[in-house]
Amino acid sequence: MEELKEKVLNEQVENIKFKQKDNINKKEKNIFGFSIWNIVVYFIIYSIIGYIIETIFGLITKGVIESRQNFLYGPFCCIYGVGGLVAVVCLKKFNKNNFTIFLGGVLIGTLVEYFISLIGEFIFHIKWWDYSNLPFNLNGRICIAFSILWGFLAIFFIRNIHPHVEKFVNKFSKKTIKIIAIIGITFLFLNMIITSLALEIFFTRLVNEYNLELKDMDHYIIRIGEIYNNKTVKEISDKIFTNEKMLKTFPNIKVTNKDGEIIYVREILKDIQPYYFKVFTPRLKVDENGNLVKVVN
Repeated sequence: MEELKEKVLNEQVENIKFKQKDNINKKEKNIFGFSIWNIVVYFIIYSIIGYIIETIFGLITKGVIESRQNFLYGPFCCIYGVGGLVAVVCLKKFNKNNFTIFLGGVLIGTLVEYFISLIGEFIFHIKWWDYSNLPFNLNGRICIAFSILWGFLAIFFIRNIHPHVEKFVNKFSKKTIKIIAIIGITFLFLNMIITSLALEIFFTRLVNEYNLELKDMDHYIIRIGEIYNNKTVKEISDKIFTNEKMLKTFPNIKVTNKDGEIIYVREILKDIQPYYFKVFTPRLKVDENGNLVKVVN
């Protein structure tokens, strides 16, 4: 009898320990009710989906197959990854009806777009987009037209896209999702570091070879000395981060000169084709101000 009581008591203790451990794991690995590993996988999936969407958009508007990736390697448009991820996590509280989702989409989409624009300018020293010529814009980073668009896209995303993505992810075991998440986020982190270095070298080379006067010229003057006096860095620059490689990877890349004027790098490197290959010549295209214009042959 005593042995039975002791056995029952031990089982109860083990159950308590298991529940405590389970609660700790939930606190450590969950964000707003989402597993941290699932969140990372969602980010990767939406980054790839974004790359596909942007590639199709480029084909329709320009008639060319061009790179739309954010990093030097891999089919990732991480602006969509961040947007999708923030929408999944934050719009959960707005998911009462389409009107609240719309308002949440406007608010969250605008904040994400502004934040991503800042990252591009201050970390990578590039402008991914510029709304300066559109009405009701703020520093060219956001504008009311796109803010409203994010609201409608939020409704479509929450109602039609994410449920299918979530169902797909849930088909995999937790172990598999964790492995994918760790490998994916490690690759993207290293990719971000390499991309940042490559862009730094690329811009420095443009300043040196084309006499560009960009913002933070003192910074680039110092970098010119560091790069061109370092044989190893110079070889990497000339063989790996070539002008052709950089322009084909970032065909719409822009820089800002000391007067605040935005310059497309493809207008500087006119001898390099900025796309992979041309499919057709569109009758209409989107100009630099975001307007549809007729192509003159």
